[in-house]
Amino acid sequence: MTLLEKIERFEARVAVIGLGYVGLPLAVVVGQSGYRVTGIDLSPRVVEGVNAGRSHIGDVRDDEVEALVRAGRLRATTDYAALRECDVIIICVPTPLDKNRQPDISYILAAGEGIAAHMRPGQLISLESTTYPGTTEEDLLPILEKSGLKVGQDFFLCFSPERVDPGSKKWNTRNTPKVVGGLTPACREVAVAFYSRVVEKVVPVSSPRAAEMTKIFENTFRVVNMAVVNEMAMLCDRMGLSIWEVIEAASTKPFGFMPFYPGPGVGGHCIPIDPFYLTWKAHEYDFHTRFIELAGEINRAMPYFVREKVIRVLNERGKALHGARILVLGLAYKEDVADWRESPAFDVIRLLQEYGAEVLAHDPLIPEANDPHRGEHIRSIELTDEVIASCDAVVIVTHHSAYDYQHVVDLAQVVVDTRNATRNIVRGKEKVVVL
Repeated sequence: MTLLEKIERFEARVAVIGLGYVGLPLAVVVGQSGYRVTGIDLSPRVVEGVNAGRSHIGDVRDDEVEALVRAGRLRATTDYAALRECDVIIICVPTPLDKNRQPDISYILAAGEGIAAHMRPGQLISLESTTYPGTTEEDLLPILEKSGLKVGQDFFLCFSPERVDPGSKKWNTRNTPKVVGGLTPACREVAVAFYSRVVEKVVPVSSPRAAEMTKIFENTFRVVNMAVVNEMAMLCDRMGLSIWEVIEAASTKPFGFMPFYPGPGVGGHCIPIDPFYLTWKAHEYDFHTRFIELAGEINRAMPYFVREKVIRVLNERGKALHGARILVLGLAYKEDVADWRESPAFDVIRLLQEYGAEVLAHDPLIPEANDPHRGEHIRSIELTDEVIASCDAVVIVTHHSAYDYQHVVDLAQVVVDTRNATRNIVRGKEKVVVL
């Protein structure tokens, strides 16, 4: 039986390497589509949890995992040897930046080595990890070819970028269109056949490089627009205008405008990282992505701007930042998710501490976290009325819906609101300073 026939009959076995924010939701959707799925992860804790029917990802419910495990359509292991039984292998591993902000594709390469050691004819390998254009063909393919198998004939290879919006109530793995780029026409045909049975819409493109560039472009678009609005926020502050009022008014234009909003910085698993993959790869072509790098500089300056705002509001009240007690609300990079990857909250905390402030932090979804840059352990304090009232300033970094912002403003001495979370309060507006 050919791979296409197995896919069409839902008899193909699927492996998902990396059971994180991308891999586990994908594994669940693939299992719910009717395929049997094996998840591979290096963490014994993650593997044990999945096999026990537990989810460690906020967008996946325990009962969804448990139902698939009980039905025999989902299991997890740390052993790459399980790939011998699988027909479709999907790579969903991290692609961070190293300490010099250079692309780190070591997890992709390690996954490739693990696959190559257990490859057999008739398999589809799909890379979903965000990376620079050329990775699938130039870096992953040579590793897979160590097996002695030929791409497009013995096995099939594609790139299909993940498009995950953690915490979204509207978009999920199933209803988000899936871009697919195969290395050969046969690769594309097999990949489209598989993904079209898992998600609602598949968007084929000409090559893995086109698919890789699509993902990078999507996030670069967001980074650049975030930088524009962040720079406008700093200018409006200088001019005595409200950037929030300006955006609201501009959003009434029915064409030619798309609202983006300022904030204390950018965070998450893609936005602060992906554009640097493109700027790094562009050097190979003697091309300097000045616009993108400038956007990155502006966005990275926002935590400094937040500190400046805190200094100013304290100064107006005859206080110095040095020795002040500051309460930071929110450690997550976005509202209503328990995800602190690349969160600007850590930069804000560090910068305030550098100027001598005592900083307390609270997040209703994150009991504790590790600062990814300093390795410092941060514990979320108990948010009591006494704590709020005792602080010289409260800084809202993440606008979780769990917070009662009116209550916070009632108790606080002054609030620096970087997200316009207090826009609907009715009392104490004179105590609030927005970004």
